[in-house]
Amino acid sequence: MLQDASGRRLRDLRISVTDRCNFRCLYCMPQDHYEWIERKEILTFEEIARLARLFLRLGTTKIRLTGGEALLRRNLHELVALLAPMPGLQDLCLTTNGSLLAEQAPALASAGLKRINVSIDSLHPETYRRMTGRNCLEHVLEGLSVARQCGLAPIKVNTVVVRGVNDAQILDLVEFCRLHGFALRFIEYMDAGNANGWHSELLVPKRQILDTIHARYPLGEAGRDQTNSPAVVYRYLDGGGDVGVIASVTEPFCFSCTRARLTADGKLVTCLFSGSGHDLKTLLRQGASDQELLSAIGSIWALRNDRHSEVRHAAMNSEEGYQARDRTKIEMIKLGG
Repeated sequence: MLQDASGRRLRDLRISVTDRCNFRCLYCMPQDHYEWIERKEILTFEEIARLARLFLRLGTTKIRLTGGEALLRRNLHELVALLAPMPGLQDLCLTTNGSLLAEQAPALASAGLKRINVSIDSLHPETYRRMTGRNCLEHVLEGLSVARQCGLAPIKVNTVVVRGVNDAQILDLVEFCRLHGFALRFIEYMDAGNANGWHSELLVPKRQILDTIHARYPLGEAGRDQTNSPAVVYRYLDGGGDVGVIASVTEPFCFSCTRARLTADGKLVTCLFSGSGHDLKTLLRQGASDQELLSAIGSIWALRNDRHSEVRHAAMNSEEGYQARDRTKIEMIKLGG
């Protein structure tokens, strides 16, 4: 079983199918102008499928499709149809902003997609526009409804909490997800990429999120869905489902991280906060054999020693503090979530 320098296995692969996005979320890619990857440099579906099959041979069991906004990749259901029947694949998921979900959910479900994560940072139209730069909350909510009708399950709602923007609306999202049976995952605002201008004053820590919820709906900790899951899950004591928090900043979980990321232009990235990736596309297009690709991936993972969140946590609690600008990272738009 393939392990990195800290004994962490390669279990999860997050595949960015495009760096393009129709949103301008303030925590991801707030600028209006961006140098997109040239289309000829984007991996084809066949190239993605070949690499996915190799990752599965190395022990990966989960694949998540991301962007940018994944649904901007034309005919994405065709890629889903290639991936879904692959031997060894136990979980195929899609992360999306949901703006195009109503139109595409039926084809995706028919192709073999089982579940989705949808980003919704507010149910208030004005706050939603402030968070995403777009006025399309109604389209996203319609997409949730269509996805459920198509049998996609579980449907998870992801919410990044930013102080002074949407932190007063935590309970609105809790009640919405309890009412409709969606799993809700709050995410601490992170220093992913460089464009979001992250600083700790905007962070709403996990403890505050949980205290806000617990005051209205008492919670009991259920732990992580799996040992390597990023979210710690809490059950509503009244039986109303569960809510989770991904606390990369205040409770780092680097020790259990089993995720690799494949960018749309074929870079293997070993951490969400990496400053660079390893070029697999060139190997692919120069005719590398499966064994050569397996060896390359294995060598990269074996040397992996990323622990950015733990380093950040230590720095934030030191006299010197932590300055996000001191570390250049790949933009979130290229890596997905």
